[in-house]
Parts: sequence; C-alpha cells; structure tokens
Amino acid sequence: MEKCLSAATSLAADPERRLERSKRLVEIARGAASEVRAPLLKAFRSDMVVDYKRDLHDVVTIHDKCAEATIRDFIFAHEANSAMLGEEGGQVGEGDIQWYVDPIDGTSNFASGLAFWCVSIAAVEQGEVIAGVVYDPVADLMFSADLEHAYLNGEVISSQAVDDESRATLITGYPVSRDFRLDGREAALANLCELVETFSTLRRPGSAALSIAHVAAGWADAATGFGVNSWDVAAATLILKNAGGHYEPLTLGKVPADAPDFMCPGYIATGAGANYPTLQRVARAISATRIAAATN
Repeated sequence: MEKCLSAATSLAADPERRLERSKRLVEIARGAASEVRAPLLKAFRSDMVVDYKRDLHDVVTIHDKCAEATIRDFIFAHEANSAMLGEEGGQVGEGDIQWYVDPIDGTSNFASGLAFWCVSIAAVEQGEVIAGVVYDPVADLMFSADLEHAYLNGEVISSQAVDDESRATLITGYPVSRDFRLDGREAALANLCELVETFSTLRRPGSAALSIAHVAAGWADAATGFGVNSWDVAAATLILKNAGGHYEPLTLGKVPADAPDFMCPGYIATGAGANYPTLQRVARAISATRIAAATN
C-alpha cells in the first residue's frame, strides 16, 4: 500500500505523467464501454425480465449485471492496479485507481424501449476524477474526458448555453415519488411549477449521466437532480467541466460539505455562459431544507 501511495504522489507531482496516465485510462474506459455495445443493443427493445431493487421505481435487468461484469473484466485486464465500485456488484478490488461504473444509467428507459440510456465509467485517483466516459450505444455517441479536454467521438467539444433562463432548456427528473416524501408533495410541486414557468423548456428524459453530457455538448442548457449516486455522475462531471460548463454539487445533508463533487447526491449542471438565478435559488433551497431536516 505504501508503494501505491508513493507512486500516486509521484504522479501528482509530475503533470505530464499524470496527463499521460489520464489519457491511457480514458482509452481503457472507451474500450470497456464499446465492449458492451453489441450485447446491450441486442437486448434493447427485446422481451426482457425486469426486477426491482428498492421499490417499483428502481428497476434492474440481467443485462445491467452482465454489462457490469464485462466492463469490470475489461478494466482489470488492462489496468491491474484497479478497484471498482459498480451499481450492481458493489466494491471489487483494492487497486490505486478507483473506477465508478454504471453499466446502464437509465435502466427504466432501457427496459421500456426508450432510447435515452448510457454507459458511465469514471477513473478516480486520490479523490479526483481523472478520466471519464459517458457512452450512448443507441446513437453511438462517445462522450469522454481526460485531464486536458472533453470529447465527443474523439473531437474536442465546448459547452455553450443561452444566457437567459427564460430561453433555456432545463433537464430534470425532479420530482419523483422519493422527493414527495422528502420535501412534501405541495412543496415539491411548487418547486417544479416555478421551474416550468421560468424556463422555455423542461424535459425529463431519465438519465443523469447522459443529461449532463448533453449540457456539455451544448444540446441542453442546464440539468439538475436530487438523488444521484457517484457512479451516475462521476464521469459526467469531468466531461462537463472540461467542456467549459459549471457543476455545482449539493450535499442534501447526505455527505460532508467537503465531499468530492461526484459524491454529492444533488447537483446543478449548466453550460458555459449560463446565468440561471431561479434554478440556483430553487435547487439550493431544496438542498438547504434537506440539510436542516438531517440535522434535526
């Protein structure tokens, strides 16, 4: 373990070597995501069995589990010094590089035949995301980022949002049934109404990782969520930031205030040039209310 920490510290002190490592890891992530494209597309819109995890709103399929196993095997074969936290299989391995993997972000869409789901893979070292991939197999769109740039199918991308929220497109899944329980039905619907009335367009496509990637590409102006996991957003945070966008984490009273961005269960993601005071006020108020409830 001391040797691993020493090697990681040495890399951190050498920016060129660290960037080189980042680029190698993003190539591994791209390869792992590509590896599961064919089987996932074959399963998509087929007659599949759907199981449930926490409740009837949290679905999983055998294809999630198989894809995660394939991704894990690919990563470990190409980078032995790895550990991985997957949505389906939990923590595996004890390596210096911690991978966060969601084999299908948007499983409900996948199981229903809606073409808005993705594969999310991130590499984290010493608490920092250093490589990330969000892959849309249906459209064959490979969003990725190393420590230098954000890319779409290998081409550098830059985020761009309209500056006025009244002309902007917002992506959010809020509220879901869990939000009604946490915030109260009346308050949650009031929050939604304010966002609907403020923004030109509000959409609920159902995948946090792919939504944030769309903001990074300039296809949506903002996204916000209040119930994400690390494997949902770790890759997308780096892609958005390196595309010039802004990612504001919200702790919601679930993690310490100094937790890494990707560990926070809430977020506001905006494209470059965005100035959306209503979104910031509503989202921050939701977080503040939940923080207050958690401390009582």
